[in-house]
Amino acid sequence: MVLERQRQPLLPRERPVPPVSEGQLLIQVDACAVCRTDLHVVDGELNDPKLPLVLGHQVAGTVVESRSASFAAGERVGVPWLGWTCGRCRYCTSGRENLCDRARFTGYTLDGGYAERAVADARFCFRLPDGYASEEAAPLLCAGLIGYRAYRMCGDARRLGFYGFGSAAQILAQVARADGREVCAFTRPGDGAAQDLARSHGAVWAGGSGERVPLDAAIVFAPAGPLVVEALRNLEKGGTVVCAGIHMSDVPSFPYELLWGERVVRSVANLTRGDGATFFERLASLHIGTRRTAYPLERANQALSDLRSGALLGTAVLRI
Repeated sequence: MVLERQRQPLLPRERPVPPVSEGQLLIQVDACAVCRTDLHVVDGELNDPKLPLVLGHQVAGTVVESRSASFAAGERVGVPWLGWTCGRCRYCTSGRENLCDRARFTGYTLDGGYAERAVADARFCFRLPDGYASEEAAPLLCAGLIGYRAYRMCGDARRLGFYGFGSAAQILAQVARADGREVCAFTRPGDGAAQDLARSHGAVWAGGSGERVPLDAAIVFAPAGPLVVEALRNLEKGGTVVCAGIHMSDVPSFPYELLWGERVVRSVANLTRGDGATFFERLASLHIGTRRTAYPLERANQALSDLRSGALLGTAVLRI
C-alpha cells in the first residue's frame, strides 16, 4: 500500500522486490502495527516524507535474504522507526543517535512495512523475542520501544499518569505494574471502554483527562497540547511530564506556578539501538499482552481511519 500524495488514501500498487545492498536484509513481512505517526504522515502533519512512500515502522517478519553477518535467512526480525544514522555526528558519537540530523526513518524517509516484502539496514533491526507471534511482536517495535524510552525518563516515580491509553500505554502499564509502580490512566471524558482497558492492564485508577489525581510523573501519549497543562496541574514538586509523540498540537500558555517547584516538561525523540536492546532484554522475563485489532493489508486505509476517529481500542495490526 503506497502513499503517493499526503492527505490522500493509500493506493494498492504492485512493485518489484526491492534490491538488497551490502549490510541489508530482505524481509518477508508477517505483520505491521499501525502507529499514530503513520497518521501524521498521511494527514500532512509531518513534512517532507519520501514520496511515493510505503508506510509502516513496526515491522515483524522473517529474513528471506541477508547480506549481513548479523542475521541469517529464516530468522525472525523486527524493524523499528529508526532506520539509519550517519554514525559520525556529535549526536551519534555521544550515545544520542536518536538526535542525528541526517537520520532516516522507516515508513517516513525509508519505505516501510505496509507491504509483502521490505528491505532494512541490519544494524537497526532486532531479533524478535521468543514467545511472541508476529502480530504480538509488531506493536513492541514503536509503541513499546519509544514508550519504554519515555517511561525511563520518569526516573523512579512511583505514581505515573498516562494521558491517552492506546497502543503504547497498554504496554507500559504492564511494565510499570511489574516494577511495583502505580498507573493512573487519563482518557477522553466519558470514554468508559478505554478506561476499562486501562484497568484490565493494571491501572489503579482511570478517568477523564481533566480530573485531579496527584502524580509523581506523567507521560502524554495523546497528541493534544492542552494535556501537558492538565498533567502539570496534577504533578507533584520535582516531577516530570514526558511528551511521547512526534507531533502535538500547540501547548497553551499556563501560569508559571504550575512549573515552579522544579517540575520539568520534556519530549522524547525517536529511539536508540540501546533502548531496543534494553527493552527486549526486559521482555525475556516479562510477557506483554496487547489488545489488538487485525486488518488485512488491503484495508490499511480503514485501519488508519479507525485510529483517526478514535474508534480503535488498543492497537491496529496489518496482517500480511
